[in-house]
Amino acid sequence: MDKVIRIGTRESQLALWQANQVNDLLTAQGYRTELVPIKSEGDIDLVTPLYEIGVQGIFTKSLDLALLNNRIDIAVHSFKDVPTQLPKQIIHAAILQRGPVKDLLVYKNDTNFLSQPDYIANIATSSVRRKAQWLRKYPQHQLHNLRGNVNTRLRKLAEENWDGAIFAVAGLERINVRPANSIDLDWMLPAPAQGAVVAVCREDDQFCLDACAAFNHADTALATHIEREFLRTLMGGCTTPISAYAYIQNNHIHFSGELCSLDGARFFTVSREVPLEQAQHLGQEAAEDIMAQGGAEIVAQIRNAK
Repeated sequence: MDKVIRIGTRESQLALWQANQVNDLLTAQGYRTELVPIKSEGDIDLVTPLYEIGVQGIFTKSLDLALLNNRIDIAVHSFKDVPTQLPKQIIHAAILQRGPVKDLLVYKNDTNFLSQPDYIANIATSSVRRKAQWLRKYPQHQLHNLRGNVNTRLRKLAEENWDGAIFAVAGLERINVRPANSIDLDWMLPAPAQGAVVAVCREDDQFCLDACAAFNHADTALATHIEREFLRTLMGGCTTPISAYAYIQNNHIHFSGELCSLDGARFFTVSREVPLEQAQHLGQEAAEDIMAQGGAEIVAQIRNAK
């Protein structure tokens, strides 16, 4: 195979880990590959809160442009960072088998503050989803913005006078930097497609589509499709607290979804279990259920506030 497949990636340790997963899967099939690191806007501006930047695609735009300009052949992303509407001429080539989906809390000293109703803890995260769910459970706590790659955020937590910070389990465990002083947040519903990695390419690049087809994980592709359809139907981006998780068990899809107000005070949830053959529009139907419950009002309020 003479053609070298150029794999575009962000430069962070986690992004490189993800790109290397795709690289290894391709080289195992005999393809020749090359990693091409590219900076994204989300990596350059580490000060402005994500919800003020116009977040959709902030971590994917630079790689999309590199793809469309033929500087790379494949781009590798954390699937939760990818907008539900891909740019024209770019399509999903493969969705890798999913890793851990949960969030976790890295705490500074201990977790006693979680059971002290009068203590005003300082918790850091730049995710509006995590903020809303945290405030719903701990409305007295103060939330702080925390930007940057995983290592930058861990360092910032060590430097600041915070009680803890929220991370994705997958992000810390994949690069072996999960601290001992951390606990899984089993009660927190993840972002749509959290824990999944996607490879995208140009839709007319049959060579790369064929190369990636061999490692597309069908169960992960279906589950994340449902979660992202839920997100898209609610017209949510990174500025709207939307959570969704789907998994397959005994030929059924189990789905949970949630929409919160920014302060977590108002929320709407939905849970469904359907046979696989009835799962095609599950995400859309669940989102329409949320909207009918009153979720449409929250979505409108958040959009108007922007």
